[in-house]
Amino acid sequence: MIRKRFEDKVAVVTGAAGLGIGHAVARAFAKEGAKVMMCDRNTDRLIHAAEDIRATGAEVLSVSCDVSRVEEVEAMVKQTLDEWGKVDILVNNAAVNILCDVVDLTDKQWDLMIDVSLKGSFYCCRAALPGMIARSYGRIINFTSASVLHPPPKHCAYISAKAGIIGLTRGLATDVGKYGITVNCVCPTVIMNDAIAKMPYPEGTWEKAREDIPLGRFGTPDEAAALVLFLASDDASYLSGDTISIGGGLASI
Repeated sequence: MIRKRFEDKVAVVTGAAGLGIGHAVARAFAKEGAKVMMCDRNTDRLIHAAEDIRATGAEVLSVSCDVSRVEEVEAMVKQTLDEWGKVDILVNNAAVNILCDVVDLTDKQWDLMIDVSLKGSFYCCRAALPGMIARSYGRIINFTSASVLHPPPKHCAYISAKAGIIGLTRGLATDVGKYGITVNCVCPTVIMNDAIAKMPYPEGTWEKAREDIPLGRFGTPDEAAALVLFLASDDASYLSGDTISIGGGLASI
């Protein structure tokens, strides 16, 4: 019998509901034998997403978790440890994006995007790291965005949060490398899904964006998931503190 790449691993994936990157990452880890904790604050969509993967025979748990709330993050990690005894892999995918001119951006909107994307990633890392440090093993993969270096209009708070994630990744990699833990960052250009397609961008935005991509198409959630699995695998054991672009030939970093 062929051994699956992650059959002895436990992976936590945030922002795992819906049909975007998080769900694709959770499904890919499950297919490769990992036990997967799926987290999202959209409980109804999360339940459906988890059932979809569980139907394949995978060992999957799901928990409603707003990563901007530290107590919910700590409870989620504790539940994972209580069930499976460890967290080997953490994928910080949860994010919020509200399109808004900076002069109209409210404190509440700013705080929401910073709290979910940046502080949420930090909370999850901080909660998972003690166990990783104790076992001298861990893989952390964070998600930033190509908008950090190629800023579209009305993205000020989102870009600020995503830029912070690059700094978080590099700082953590420096601090925890001595424990055998790698920390890397995935930087997509456009990974298309229904939620992104429905965002209120001006007419023609997606057509123009597609024209700028040398491969002539947008990426898929499954393609982003394949990169995450590589970064979590032994094949990437000497990659840490890096930000890896996935853009169809359109360099983003």
